[in-house]
Amino acid sequence: MYRKLDFLYIMKTKPALLPLKIDLETKKVLKSLPSAHAALAELKGIATTIPNQAILINTLGLQEAKDSSAIENIITTHDDLYKAELNLDSFKSINAKEVQNYVAATKRGFELISKSGLITNKIIIQIQKALEGNKAGFRRLPGTTLKNSSTGEVIYTPPQDPEEIKGLMANLEKFINDKEICTFDPLVKVAIIHYQFESIHPFYDGNGRTGRIIYILYLILEKLQNLPILYLSNYIIKNKSGYYRLLQEVREKNNWEDWILFMIKGVEQTSRETIDLILQVRELMMRYKHTLREQYKFYSQDLLNNLFKHPYTKIEFIQRDLNVSRITAANYLNRLADDKILTKKKLGTANYYINEPLFELLTKR
Repeated sequence: MYRKLDFLYIMKTKPALLPLKIDLETKKVLKSLPSAHAALAELKGIATTIPNQAILINTLGLQEAKDSSAIENIITTHDDLYKAELNLDSFKSINAKEVQNYVAATKRGFELISKSGLITNKIIIQIQKALEGNKAGFRRLPGTTLKNSSTGEVIYTPPQDPEEIKGLMANLEKFINDKEICTFDPLVKVAIIHYQFESIHPFYDGNGRTGRIIYILYLILEKLQNLPILYLSNYIIKNKSGYYRLLQEVREKNNWEDWILFMIKGVEQTSRETIDLILQVRELMMRYKHTLREQYKFYSQDLLNNLFKHPYTKIEFIQRDLNVSRITAANYLNRLADDKILTKKKLGTANYYINEPLFELLTKR
């Protein structure tokens, strides 16, 4: 009796070292895994049917960045987000810039793990640095607490001692990368990793967003995906109260099963939603391809890719991607706008061009 109470008290006050001496692959958990893996495998295959992978990384990455930032109450509109990507002097949005930082952090993390084949603490710190634009690193000062946003009540106090934080993060790093110390299914393991990172809460700011980036990078590390396109933030937004409740139930009640089932369901549901979206993007691309190829002598695959990599494009993007002069790029875009293929807008002294069907497809979520 005392041992059980002591164990629960430890789990409530601080994360335990990994691996846990508990079999978390219960019958319910094991039963939920095949359909989630099937959805992931289908998504991985469907993603390869888009000819330019940067299209998916950009378009889906921007969606995830917007949703993940919204969880932290960093709110921006799709219109502001795509305008910010244009980097026009006449448009400034602090929130949209923070969302752009999320995209940059995800790409940076993807680049680093692709080279190293590992998710190290050094890489995690670089991801958080790209997010927050500072070099603060792991917390060194006490005082960080997690509060109920409505009542202000402290619901969880993460580890405060800097040496303890370093020790827990070193332990997590080993758990992530050493396949020998835990043989759980990767979808079970990543749910544990996500819980552990959020409970260590190693940074002053950006823990939630960093944790969600680590999640997709781990799926890539385990070769369940090739690209950072499977994002859980929209699922978390739809089930926000359940997400935070279950995190807390692991801390207070050791309720791992419901937490792991919740995250596995999120992977399956999000995979299927992403598959549907990619298929719709692919169909729209084919329609544009036929129209452009049949009606415009200047059609090229690079032009098509540009119009789908950037829902809002501009002359400079066409210049760069097609390696043409500014006058030629402007002529291409203005011709497409005159023919209602694109919608031309003006912001300050600059023009930009919107792929309206793609914009509507991406924002209807």
